[in-house]
Amino acid sequence: MQFTPSLSLLLTTFTSVLALGLWWGSGGRSSQPDPTASETLLQTLLEGSDERGASTVPAKGSMDEPPTPSAVTVPVIPEAGRSADPQLKVALLSQSPPRSISLQHGARCRRASGKVISKETLMDLLAVQRQGLISCGGERGRVLVNDRAYEGIIHLLNRGNGWTAINQINLERYVASVVGAEMPSHWNGEALKAQAVAARSYALVHVIRPASADWNLGDTTRWQAYAGLMSNTASTRKAASATNGIVLSFQGGLVESLYAATREISTEAHGHLGASMSQHGAQKLAEEGLRFNEILGRYYVGASLARIKTDRE
Repeated sequence: MQFTPSLSLLLTTFTSVLALGLWWGSGGRSSQPDPTASETLLQTLLEGSDERGASTVPAKGSMDEPPTPSAVTVPVIPEAGRSADPQLKVALLSQSPPRSISLQHGARCRRASGKVISKETLMDLLAVQRQGLISCGGERGRVLVNDRAYEGIIHLLNRGNGWTAINQINLERYVASVVGAEMPSHWNGEALKAQAVAARSYALVHVIRPASADWNLGDTTRWQAYAGLMSNTASTRKAASATNGIVLSFQGGLVESLYAATREISTEAHGHLGASMSQHGAQKLAEEGLRFNEILGRYYVGASLARIKTDRE
């Protein structure tokens, strides 16, 4: 497999809605972006590439022990620069149904119309299986769903089949939490960085290709584990910050970076899909002195590293 040189990925600056994603209009109706605009943004995201979209890296012996250093090319770490920090919507499926909602640090809940509602009214509404949309949060507020704390905005959505809590949060804060939910936060910093890049790449694929009309991906291991502030620690934030905006790329496309706890699980779960990182293997390699890009190069053979950039340099 030929090594693909690192390329620059460009993201238009994200505002209050998800570009290439989804948002809700009044009454909780899901609206899709203009197809032409979405296609233009996708082309911009992967500018300079003949192959656009998401891909997996073909397995190249990576289901067994990682290839030896002589068998791989170490991906070059992109130069430091500003990176886009898009928002995504994470369905809190592990907290379904949302039985209790608590607000901290000035957070408030509002109806789709913008009207503030009280805690008592909120709980009454959640007890009724009626379609609706309620959004809770604040500039520095926290929202607890079933006693688990989240930052960003918590949308409570009901389409007639029960309430679902959806956390709208910036990508980098999400990545910091995923790292702590997927790996012990006391593990070697280079292993945590490798996990951060894999988690960011996987999440960005689902910004482009949402799992649902209402959310990008879930919070369970069906996608990747996410536990809000509970798994957001100083070491996981450091790993996310140190790799800010860096993703895996293969032949110009984003890599849907698969990974699992061990080589055996990777083989069983992902062997038919492509390359997959063993998290325990990554920790072992980090303890042997490998940097995060060397670890990623061992598992995602042929992939390169790229940085998602804003259009304002």
